[in-house]
Amino acid sequence: MIEASSLYKSFNQIAAVKDVSFTAADGKITGILGPNGAGKTTTLRMLYTILKPDQGSARVDGHDVVRDTRAAQRRMGVLPDNYGLYSRLTPREHIRYFGRMHGLKNAALEKQVDDLVKLLDMQEFADRRVEGFSQGQRLKTAIARALVHQPHNVLLDEPTNGLDVMSTRAMRTLIRRFRDEGKCVLFSSHIMQEVAALCDHIVVIAHGVTVADGTPDDLRQNTGQANLEDAFVAVIGSEEGLML
Repeated sequence: MIEASSLYKSFNQIAAVKDVSFTAADGKITGILGPNGAGKTTTLRMLYTILKPDQGSARVDGHDVVRDTRAAQRRMGVLPDNYGLYSRLTPREHIRYFGRMHGLKNAALEKQVDDLVKLLDMQEFADRRVEGFSQGQRLKTAIARALVHQPHNVLLDEPTNGLDVMSTRAMRTLIRRFRDEGKCVLFSSHIMQEVAALCDHIVVIAHGVTVADGTPDDLRQNTGQANLEDAFVAVIGSEEGLML
């Protein structure tokens, strides 16, 4: 479970996140939705400990991301907005490197590497250097790296951005698999069709503030709109916002 409470973060006196609160439950897919510049990525970066909140708090399975950073990190697998891959390493080397950082070694590590290569159908390129990879191959490498320590919470920042149709379908299938395994899945997106297809719960952020928090049906019913896209527009178009 991931909990955010009154998160606030500014850069050079400009507030990127002003007041974001929500809970992402285990066995559910929670989507963070909002227009460009709403504060989605900054919120995720605070959750996965890259940024320290100026105010507010966040917890991962009960571990405070500031006071108990290492314990929170061990409970998360993260796909950042920039994959941050090393061009001279192969996918296997990426997975192995991150596995060692999480304390895996020897036969247990190699089994996990092999299992992830098979799970993500990476056999054809697992031993090639990442330089020159397609977007889909880079995504699979980054996902495998994030999953090597078998985290209970998976955080994904716009996981299908730039992917072709088949890679997008594969990514969505994997996200649903995480949910079915009982993991807490939290991802950001600005693609309405993706949110509608995947999410059990939706958090809408606009101008750095949580303006809606509920199920897709909640969002539609409370805005009086028949489809999710119209409901989203109604929420972010309101000066006061809407708490479901």
